[in-house]
Amino acid sequence: MNSLTRITRGIGVALKDGRVKSILAFTVGMIFWASAFYHYVEGWSWLDSAYFSVVTISTVGFGDFSPETAAGKIFTMIYIIVGLGVFVTAATTVADAILSQSDDDSGK
Repeated sequence: MNSLTRITRGIGVALKDGRVKSILAFTVGMIFWASAFYHYVEGWSWLDSAYFSVVTISTVGFGDFSPETAAGKIFTMIYIIVGLGVFVTAATTVADAILSQSDDDSGK
């Protein structure tokens, strides 16, 4: 089985795992919550708010947007600290589920 097929199959299996579903739902919830905050507090569009939330939680940080209000800056500091842990946990959980599937395949 080629690598792309293994990864695709692994993702499908991972998305059936309760742990993966839970952490991904929590991650998406955090992104939606942060997007709503930025939309209302910073006055950004929904797209810009969602974009900034994803870029921030994933630690990419392009720097094209930044909060201007004190509330936005404080929220962003907390969001980065909490969000980084959640994002890494989500990525690790999905990767673990994919790799576990690959290990199961190799034993067949």
